[in-house]
Amino acid sequence: MLLNKELKKEIVRAIQKAEKLTSGEIRVHIQSKCNKDPFAEGKKRFQKLKMHKTKERNGVLIFIALDSKEFAILGDIGIHEKVGDNFWCDIRDKMTESFKKDQIKEGIVAGVEGIGEKLKHFFPLQRDDKNELSNAVSEG
Repeated sequence: MLLNKELKKEIVRAIQKAEKLTSGEIRVHIQSKCNKDPFAEGKKRFQKLKMHKTKERNGVLIFIALDSKEFAILGDIGIHEKVGDNFWCDIRDKMTESFKKDQIKEGIVAGVEGIGEKLKHFFPLQRDDKNELSNAVSEG
């Protein structure tokens, strides 16, 4: 287990809180090492988690390789078309600040909250919204 249960619970709570205001979907994936480019590995994980299967193509994955000290944030086409590269860079920078202080949970939660705010703006919660993807932190 890469993160203890309590840390995972806090991250899941942040995801649930963010998703209460949006039809968007946020996932966090943690693994120990990243053998290649974190964006390339994150992209594979994005596909494995079926994040591209959301109705509005508005899923976002925070992919973290803890021991390698690398991470990537991947947004599906629906959200990326609306926010562009600068948004992802801002979230990355916010998370990096916490990670440099070894505040892993705080960095992840800050990322989730920032993503949730933007998703809420472009993809507000719909009356008939269903949670399309698990909120659990995946590891592997």
